[in-house]
Amino acid sequence: MFRKMRRFKQQLEQKECIEVLKSQPRGVLSILGEDGYPYGIPIDYWYCEEENRIYFHGAKEGHKIDAIKECDKASFCVYDEGYREEWALNIKSVIIFGRIRLVEEQEKSLSICRELCFKFTDDEEYIQKEIENAGKRVQCLELIPEHMTGKLVKES
Repeated sequence: MFRKMRRFKQQLEQKECIEVLKSQPRGVLSILGEDGYPYGIPIDYWYCEEENRIYFHGAKEGHKIDAIKECDKASFCVYDEGYREEWALNIKSVIIFGRIRLVEEQEKSLSICRELCFKFTDDEEYIQKEIENAGKRVQCLELIPEHMTGKLVKES
């Protein structure tokens, strides 16, 4: 169903893909937008390794939500900061294809929001205050991976 990677010698092992997902704060979520145009959104995320799910949060309405309601297929791309060899930059990138859905369960949404916050701060008081202030206005999304590949991209 999904293509094999053409540059297979640069392909990352599954555990390397997961390390990139766990270590990076944001990526680009791509969905099918209005009139069939691709719609890519830079977005914060939380990868839950135990569930093999990627979670996002945002507003309860807008282009992203409308598009997801029309088509649940999505891709998500993440890449690390890379490293240099002389002038060339080498970057590990991961692309996931899957199905995305709205998280309807309020307790699950609040848990996702909490985990997302922990990626950026460990200030429990701040996190609790943010969740109390904005938790009811947040729509969480769940990406269920169907296919994941990673690659070491070499500029040279």
